[in-house]
Amino acid sequence: MSTAYAALTRAAYLASVRDRTTVFFTFAFPLVFLLVFGLLFRDQTVNDGLPYINYTAPGVLSWGVGNAALFGPAFALMHWRRDDILRLVWRTPTPLPTVLGSRFAVAVGTGLVQAVLFTAVAVLPVFGLRLSGDWPLALPLLVLGVTAFLAMGLVVGSLADTPEAVAAIANCVMVPMAFLSGAFYPADLLPGWIRTLSWIFPLRYLDHGLTNVLAGRADLGPLALDCLGLAGFAAVFGLIAARTFRWSNRT
Repeated sequence: MSTAYAALTRAAYLASVRDRTTVFFTFAFPLVFLLVFGLLFRDQTVNDGLPYINYTAPGVLSWGVGNAALFGPAFALMHWRRDDILRLVWRTPTPLPTVLGSRFAVAVGTGLVQAVLFTAVAVLPVFGLRLSGDWPLALPLLVLGVTAFLAMGLVVGSLADTPEAVAAIANCVMVPMAFLSGAFYPADLLPGWIRTLSWIFPLRYLDHGLTNVLAGRADLGPLALDCLGLAGFAAVFGLIAARTFRWSNRT
């Protein structure tokens, strides 16, 4: 591991954990939604007999992981560029892949910790999530989901020059996506045209895959399609991020 990569990864990690607002919205805020939806629809089932919590928990977890992977890097990239930190890095031999690789490592680590914490709470008797033995299949979904939303966050962070602009753009992306992808409401209960439309969002693939995995009905074919969809979004937004990336606001 290069010294520059280790230093940038450590800096990104410390910037994340030292900001109490970021920590709250990353780890505690999704649990608030779990508390609300989990208790509100407790003991209810959806039309295939699956407990409501088996839809709510994967949906809220997908939204929480995607939200953190988009907002965190977007704000960090905007701040580092506005404060000329990126320009200082640019003057060193550190290449762009090293900078982005450090953000990726922190984002994946954050997403996995989010998933462990959220699932540990969701399986408590008061919520009643029942995990299937297929739960390890959720790992590639989470990594690909973080990658896709990280790439979107890098695009947002490259386009926005102020915190207000980052928040506005990111919310315009995440809020409609959350409601149209089934993150807060079972996709099976949405109108047919919305279910069709929802496949244009990466959150739909992450939510669909996690719901099937955690419910123990994950077939490798649909799971592979969910992973392929997330990989496609990651590739597309990764290319856009590479084209829009700026080391400084002066360029």
